[in-house]
Amino acid sequence: MKLLQQIWRSALGKKYVMAFSGAGLFLFAVAHMLGNLQFFLPPTFLNAYGHFLQSTPEILWPARLGLLAMVGSHIAAAISLSALNRSARPIGYQGASKPYAASAASRTMIYSGSIIAAFIVYHLLHYTVTVPAVNGLSMDLGSLREPGTGHHDVFAMIVLGFSQPAVAVFYIISVGLLCLHLGHGVASMFQSLGMRDHVWGPRIAAFARVASLALFLGYAAVPVAVMCGRGATYVNEVVDSTSKTPMVKPVK
Repeated sequence: MKLLQQIWRSALGKKYVMAFSGAGLFLFAVAHMLGNLQFFLPPTFLNAYGHFLQSTPEILWPARLGLLAMVGSHIAAAISLSALNRSARPIGYQGASKPYAASAASRTMIYSGSIIAAFIVYHLLHYTVTVPAVNGLSMDLGSLREPGTGHHDVFAMIVLGFSQPAVAVFYIISVGLLCLHLGHGVASMFQSLGMRDHVWGPRIAAFARVASLALFLGYAAVPVAVMCGRGATYVNEVVDSTSKTPMVKPVK
């Protein structure tokens, strides 16, 4: 415990905390995207995946708690390092509108991170807690059940959740900020760990750009597909036609 306190008290230790927690969050983002892309398979695949997670709390809850710890430590390290930077330079550079050679992503990391944190809370309320007030439909998406099995119908939840254009656009913008944040964060992580030099620096930067773009395309593909009509017919068959739930219109 004393060693952890000593690590946290140093600026270098905080950078290591940011780097390792950021690496864990990046890997989670990749795994979560791969899970989401099952949306393009028949609905039974995504529903089986969702049921597996829900039926294995010994895997789900440690993963959730570990993710929460990484998010918390990442945010705490970011705020603490930002405060240290401000205290080290209480007066900004004179005559300079922006730091030399600093990218837009690096200059706005603390702001994009705050927006991403708010988006994560909304996303959890939307699809995990399934609060009706935030989905634009005023219905409990968690009440949807897969025909035949009675399991949570994750496929239908996603289609109905993104059937509201405002929700879908907000999601796409938010994952865009997330990927911009990750793109800069991945490159910074290697620098914090002392693994970025004049040889590997350009390669790491290129990898970060490609990875962040791939993540954005993977995440954005799902709401875009829903807005184009993917899954509309399936959802209309699942949802009771006598309910007040708005139907999703298939693209003709």
